[in-house]
Amino acid sequence: MSALLLSGVLGLGSVSALAAESVPVTSANDTATLVTDRDAVGPDQHLRVGLRLQLKPGWHTYWINPGDAGDTPTLDVTADGGATGKGGPIHWPVPVRISEGGLMSYAYVNEVTLPEDLVLKGSGGTTLHAHAEWLVCAQVCIPESGDFTLTLPDSTADVPEGGPQADLFRKAEAAMPVVSPFAASVSADGVLTLSGKGLSAASVSQAWFLPQDGGVIDQVADQKLHVSDGQLTLRLKFLKSAHRDRPLAGVVVLKDAAGQESPLQIEARPVGGASAAAPVQADAAPASDVPTGAGWLRVLLFAFVGGLILNLMPCVFPVLAMKALSLAKMGGAGRGAQLQSALFYTLGVTGAFAALGIVMIGLRLAGSAAGWGFQFQSPGFVVGVCWLLFLMGLNLLGVFEVSAGRLGQVQTGGGRSGDMMTGLLAVIVATPCTAPFMGVAIAGALGGPPVMGVLVFLSMGLGLAFPYILVAGVPGVASRMPKPGAWMGILKQVLAFPLFATCVWLLWVAAIQRGVTFVALTAGGVVLLGFAGWIYGVGQRRSMLEGGRGTVAFCRIVAVLCVVVCGASLAQGLRAAPAPVVTGASEAGIEPFSEARLAELRAQGKPVFIDMTASWCITCMVNERVALDVPSVQQAFRDRKIVFLKGDWTNRNAAIGAFLKAHGRDGVPFYMYYAPHQEGVVLPQILTPGIVLSTIGK
Repeated sequence: MSALLLSGVLGLGSVSALAAESVPVTSANDTATLVTDRDAVGPDQHLRVGLRLQLKPGWHTYWINPGDAGDTPTLDVTADGGATGKGGPIHWPVPVRISEGGLMSYAYVNEVTLPEDLVLKGSGGTTLHAHAEWLVCAQVCIPESGDFTLTLPDSTADVPEGGPQADLFRKAEAAMPVVSPFAASVSADGVLTLSGKGLSAASVSQAWFLPQDGGVIDQVADQKLHVSDGQLTLRLKFLKSAHRDRPLAGVVVLKDAAGQESPLQIEARPVGGASAAAPVQADAAPASDVPTGAGWLRVLLFAFVGGLILNLMPCVFPVLAMKALSLAKMGGAGRGAQLQSALFYTLGVTGAFAALGIVMIGLRLAGSAAGWGFQFQSPGFVVGVCWLLFLMGLNLLGVFEVSAGRLGQVQTGGGRSGDMMTGLLAVIVATPCTAPFMGVAIAGALGGPPVMGVLVFLSMGLGLAFPYILVAGVPGVASRMPKPGAWMGILKQVLAFPLFATCVWLLWVAAIQRGVTFVALTAGGVVLLGFAGWIYGVGQRRSMLEGGRGTVAFCRIVAVLCVVVCGASLAQGLRAAPAPVVTGASEAGIEPFSEARLAELRAQGKPVFIDMTASWCITCMVNERVALDVPSVQQAFRDRKIVFLKGDWTNRNAAIGAFLKAHGRDGVPFYMYYAPHQEGVVLPQILTPGIVLSTIGK
């Protein structure tokens, strides 16, 4: 790397010693230069420039779509002097495929020139300034970069002759894909079809597809070929996150019996339904993981069971603790009131789940990578929930009261609106937790038709509400609850403290997301809202004792102003530049997750344990405390020399989101173990030391 940096410094401001090639930037892995197809420029010259990489044996760099791991090279060229201009996008020669360790890479080996067009305006000599970045990989991956300068004189000829490097561009041009002469389409189940004269079993013996964009197909999956007269089909495996209603762009490489390859640039139009163009073999893998038919019944059942288990998750406890107060009241209520309370609580839960599902499905259809608990990746949402729970805690302590029928009834569960708001809040605080069975359900909901997706979320809501429905609906259960009495006032105050504990956790999440300054803003808002609640309560008590309207109005105005100031401060804090606290990278024995690092470790044959987590995920935190950060598990990791990769999804991270989607998950926690030279094993979402030790011991 020192040689690389030294060469880069020497390249800055240097005049090329060669006619059309810059001073090289050299490392132990490759040599990079900036090349042009002419050694001089004329007026308004159309110039071709390129990054030339001469790779050492065993090393490779990457295509526009690097595949399952890697990074795309970049080249930024500007020209100044008598003639000026800026380079366009890179034209990409067809890469080779490298499949290793269950991953696919699209790469260049030995030597490659990555050309781009530069249209110069004006006349006279020009100086090219370029900055390039690229990744080279062998057993390890090393990011490299270089700055290049190349001066081209003014040409005395009307049409300047090609320079000595012109052959590099001719070679690159010969490796470019050509626009396909065949009509291309792709079905919803992943059958890519080329149709046109000249296609036959005699002219095509092999074929493969290189997608221009990642995250569309399973790139390492086998692409079954079928050729008939005038038609060719390749069976691809779409990922669940793929937008199947959009054109599929990429390169199809056709290979004849003599070994001659013909790369064709295509943009396949989507066609609805399954394709019958190619015969489906009995042992063929399904082209899609989206449930169909009876599979949806299984997904709906998993959603219901996952929602049911959410009741046992620690993040739901504060709200269920408040609901326990409502259950206590039901001991003296009539059966009609009991059923009504259960009905409106269920409406609140299922309505909130449906709304959350619609938002997530809508974001997915719009191309976003929103997953379960995505709203907790918003610092504003985290702070808003923290402040809401704090006010509810003050309400439970009796600092202020909210009359029947209003939002504050959530603290006691009284009235229809109170029951519905309790259900809504239960869903809000449940999303940081992921229960077993929910992963399959959410993946199916987000990957399938929108209507089925909403039904899955409704089923999950029914599961969360089911215990309360059972208590209210079974005769005799509610009547066995303790009778209402003075003890309920004590219980009401005690239940405020789980809410305050949740506020402390949310403050910690805010610190991870935006840093200590944002935490100070949040804590200041807590103080201000505490004052607002207190003065609102003072006005209420004054009104009951003396009936003074002026004092009551003043107290309410001050309380509202406090809330407005909190909202304005939060908006200002969100506009400020974040200063997140990085935790994962600094933990002893833990490395931050990246696809490149995972590919490197698997290529070296090292065992790897992946922990996808987030600070707002309580299930994740519990798993770490009880199953991962325990002496027996830590010692087993050391004995087996297992590399621990941790992906922190507290803030939005596209790489982690893509990794989760590629493995059929849309939320955290997610755990996977790769034994040396083996495929990955997914662990359950609820861990115990025995589960971890059993998995890594196989």
